[in-house]
Amino acid sequence: MEHLKYPIGKFEFGKAYSSPDNQKHISIIEKFPQELKTLVAQLSPGKLEKSYRPNGWTARQIIHHIADSHMNAYIRTKWTLTEDAPIIKAYNQDLWANLEDSKCASPEVSLPLIEAIHQRWVYLLKTLTDADLQKKYIHPEQNREFKLDELLALYAWHGKQHYEHLNIILKND
Repeated sequence: MEHLKYPIGKFEFGKAYSSPDNQKHISIIEKFPQELKTLVAQLSPGKLEKSYRPNGWTARQIIHHIADSHMNAYIRTKWTLTEDAPIIKAYNQDLWANLEDSKCASPEVSLPLIEAIHQRWVYLLKTLTDADLQKKYIHPEQNREFKLDELLALYAWHGKQHYEHLNIILKND
């Protein structure tokens, strides 16, 4: 079951990232909306209601979760750049994924949102210095500091992780 939950492996927290790593992560974040849109276009209406694992989210919920999660990441980025080690607002992603908009709305609602958020986010990210990427925020649930460069790595991983979940759904009969 672990290989279905984490098809690309678990994210490794606490690593150090170089400037080339950061540029790679920004590039992954930049390309993600188009890659996602191309994959989602291949999902039939029936596949949108399928899950990648028992008790996992449906394809529809995953797509809406990506929008929710990446909006939060964008806002966390802005807080971190404008406040001194802010304590970010956490949210219960499982509860959000089970709200009606996540369970029932067309993916076509979230895909343009993901594209727009990523355009703004990447525009901002490309202006940041290495020093900016060392700025920190505090995650209250994990009770630890995150640097912005780790947030970049996490969300590059996050997009790829959920892309693979959708790919599993697409390939399963």
